[in-house]
This record gives sequence, structure tokens and C-alpha cells, in this order.
Amino acid sequence: MSKRILTALIALVLLIPLFIFGSWPLELLVGLVALFALMEFVQMEKMSIRSFPAILSGLIVLSMALSPRVNELFSGDILTPVIILQGLILLVYSVWNPDLKIRQIGSVLLMTVYIGVGTASLVSLRQYSLTFVLLVLLVIWATDTGAYLIGGKIGKTKLAPSISPNKTIEGSAGGTIASAIVSAIYLIYFPIADSYILSILFMMVLSVVGQLGDLVESKIKREYGVKDSGKILPGHGGILDRIDSLLLVLNVLFVIRLLR
Repeated sequence: MSKRILTALIALVLLIPLFIFGSWPLELLVGLVALFALMEFVQMEKMSIRSFPAILSGLIVLSMALSPRVNELFSGDILTPVIILQGLILLVYSVWNPDLKIRQIGSVLLMTVYIGVGTASLVSLRQYSLTFVLLVLLVIWATDTGAYLIGGKIGKTKLAPSISPNKTIEGSAGGTIASAIVSAIYLIYFPIADSYILSILFMMVLSVVGQLGDLVESKIKREYGVKDSGKILPGHGGILDRIDSLLLVLNVLFVIRLLR
């Protein structure tokens, strides 16, 4: 637990100034996070991170994470055709490389999009509003903390026992309530919309989405038979272990922005 707390404190000290400053330093960090997260999944797939599929997918996810800048450079959205091209190249590559399975191509392509869209959304949100992106991060943190504390104290009813046996419905509710409390206090000083109540309800929805993102990553690890996605963060596991809740939230926010 001490390693976990120390790692979290170091991360906060490093990340908060970067989010406040924004621009290239934050975007490069987000790009590296996307790259490391994808490489963790590549290793789960028993593929070498030095293989052609891993290098190609790494370049694509890095480009996606930096897509707000990339799109500015090319005056338009070039990433959609690039993602399609990635899939086509890997399909053709597999014809002469029988060790590369179609299932692996599909899995890596899906995770490239999932991680890439999520990290690109984070960069876009920071450009749009520092106030909002900090609130999203606080909601995820409050949800995780509330679920851990409440679940540990009174949690009895399993939420998804076949995927994550330690998570409980009581803990999930506690996490959502904690996110509502944090949001209610934050929004008094930093409103994000005209309606105070609707803003709190929206953040509670994101809290639930974040918990689903946690379960999604738990299912991935369960299917691949690993406890942690990696070992890069002492006491926390891998990068994917730390951004699992945030990734689904960011993907949902990306879709919401597309539909507006």
C-alpha cells in the first residue's frame, strides 16, 4: 500500500502542473501514455513489441493521441483513413506471416482505436476547458476512492463476480456518491454549465461509465490470464491498470462531442 500511495503522490505532483500548463508537454506525455498502454496489450497478446504489427500500431496510436495537432497540420481528419489502412496492411502482412493471427489483428486494432480515441479526447478536452477536464479527473479519482473505502467497509453484494470478485454493488454506489459530493463542491466554484443539478447528474453518469471501464479492463485481464497489465508503476501495475476507468469515460465524451 505504501508503494501505491507514493506512486500516486508522485503522479499528482507531476501531472497537475502539466494539465495546468497544457500544450506540447501534456500532449507528448499523453502520447507516451497511449503508446505504453498499447504495448502492454500487445504483450498480453504474446506479440513482441519490436514486431512490425506492434511498431505500426504504436505509430498509429501515437498519432491518434496527438490528433488535434496532427489534424491542424494537415487541415483535416486524416486519422480515419490511416486507421483503416492499418487494418489492411496487417491483413496483407499476415498472409506471409502465419504466426500473426486474424484474431490478433482484430484485437490490436480495437485497442488501438480505444486507447487512441480516449487519449485524443483528453487532449481535446484540455484545449476546450481546463476546468472541465480537471473535474473529470477528480470524478474518476473520487469514484475509485469511494468505491474502495465503502466496498471495503460494507461491501457484500458482488457486482461482477466472474470478472472482478472484489467489486461490490455497495462499493459501486459509494463511488458514485463520492463523485457526486466532489462534483457538488467543485461546481460551486467552477461551474461548467447553466444548470448546477444537471451538471452533478452528468458527472454521476460519468462515474458509472468509469466503473464500467474498470470492469472492461478486468475482463480483458481475466481473458488473457494476467493479474496486472504491466509493472511500470510500483504498487499500481501497468498504465492500462491506471487509466482503465478514464479511457471509457473519454471515449464516451468523444462520442457525445461528435453527436452534438
